[in-house]
Amino acid sequence: MPDKTIVVLYQEMAGYFLTCLEALADTYSVNIVLVTFPAKAEAPFKFNYNHPKIKNSSRVDVNYDKLCRLIDDVKPQSIYFSGWSDKDYNKVAKKYFGKINTIVGFDNKWENTFKQNLAGWLSPFLIKNKFNKCFVPGDLQKKFAIKLGFKEADIQLGAYSADVDLFSNYHKKCKDNKKQNFPKRFIFVGRYYDFKGVDKLWQAFIELQNENPNEWELWCLGTGNLQPVQHPKIKHCGFVQPENFLTYAQQTGVFVMPSLFEPWGVVLHEFAAMGFPLLASDRVGAMECFLEDNKNGFVFKAGDVNSLKEKMKEMMQLPTEQLNLMGEHSYKLAQNITPKIWADNLMKLI
Repeated sequence: MPDKTIVVLYQEMAGYFLTCLEALADTYSVNIVLVTFPAKAEAPFKFNYNHPKIKNSSRVDVNYDKLCRLIDDVKPQSIYFSGWSDKDYNKVAKKYFGKINTIVGFDNKWENTFKQNLAGWLSPFLIKNKFNKCFVPGDLQKKFAIKLGFKEADIQLGAYSADVDLFSNYHKKCKDNKKQNFPKRFIFVGRYYDFKGVDKLWQAFIELQNENPNEWELWCLGTGNLQPVQHPKIKHCGFVQPENFLTYAQQTGVFVMPSLFEPWGVVLHEFAAMGFPLLASDRVGAMECFLEDNKNGFVFKAGDVNSLKEKMKEMMQLPTEQLNLMGEHSYKLAQNITPKIWADNLMKLI
């Protein structure tokens, strides 16, 4: 039997997604034709498209007509779309709907807003006339999928996975030292944008230091349009490629994700796999899988500096043994979704 072929029409590429595609190609001998936009300037990830079963094209060079020719040439069993925001991708989905299995992935959480209810009413004309199956990360996304008219049998969970092997390896290299000398440093990884809540994190940390000066520090990895706040105990490290995270994993202790809006957030999975205690706002979707409040971290109210301060202070007061136990629980939770499991989940839709 010839290998299956899947066309993947993606938006912004991420290293974890490429790892998942490689797992799909290796596990099921699937040929993957990938179209994706280049990395953005504020997150200049480097990707190695050297897998023999993955052929990559830049979306910048491929218009609607070229997309159709590409699909007609390779005759895929399925087309996977990362959402419905790209007009040409939508045109492709509508053209091949009913002829080829069209799968849409999205991470929008069901929040019962007017806009979401309107999307449900209009779905037969905007979404369900293009896509017959969907791939979502968690239960709140599944609820939205049902509101859009997808049947439960056509919905699959587990749409995101970190590169668990990479980050679990970092954990193995760090855990012995952290048992002896846990680093009293918080770490933030993300873009310096308002919706990431990083300015609230800076404010909370500085207020804690002013109220009760202590040895804890805050390291921030990322870039964006927010001007980095300057403080002697806040270190700005710039953008760091995931393969260079080890040195930061060794020197930091607690991951903080203060997002005001975060439908999922794979970075929470990454730091869980690295065995970090976690602090996350209640707007982070990935908490569903990777953060059990009071077991491997704490949840605080998004945008509420006092709530964040309270949980940071609580974390700072924990003994080393408890912090390491939290980290081990994070590591355990991280193993529930891996690129191999991701590939298994997608194959259920293919």
